[in-house]
Amino acid sequence: MFFKVFLAIIAFTVARVYAETHVVTFDNRCGFGTPTLRAQNGQVLSTGGAVTINGPLIGAIAYLQTGNCGANGERCTLIETTLRNPPSPGAGSSTDISLIPPHSFSVTSGFGYFNGCDGAGADCTNANCPTAFHVSTDNQVQVACQVNNVNLVITFCL
Repeated sequence: MFFKVFLAIIAFTVARVYAETHVVTFDNRCGFGTPTLRAQNGQVLSTGGAVTINGPLIGAIAYLQTGNCGANGERCTLIETTLRNPPSPGAGSSTDISLIPPHSFSVTSGFGYFNGCDGAGADCTNANCPTAFHVSTDNQVQVACQVNNVNLVITFCL
């Protein structure tokens, strides 16, 4: 019995040490609008506050809801992100800015990783920004991070 309890305590401790978490925060400098973070299934994860994700965050989108954006950020500058601990080399987190129609430039927007890959990110300050997807083949604008438990800050009105 003692041995089983000991193994359970060790397993719990190891699981806590290796648990995957990611924090997404917003820095809305616009003075208007509602920062919105949606999961791939459409669930709203945040409307401005920091959110901690326990596990990977796959295919999430973020935008500043100004009253003109659709439910999935249509007509607005879109930030797309996957935050996950790399299951294999090169398969970790990736974030980008999208202006692929029906998305379009609405406010200056940017993102940056922290707690790993610090300084990696991108800003979009106009409709022609070279750091955004304009067509689906603009893969060079994706910003990857291969660090466990990396976090993301999304900024509006840089």
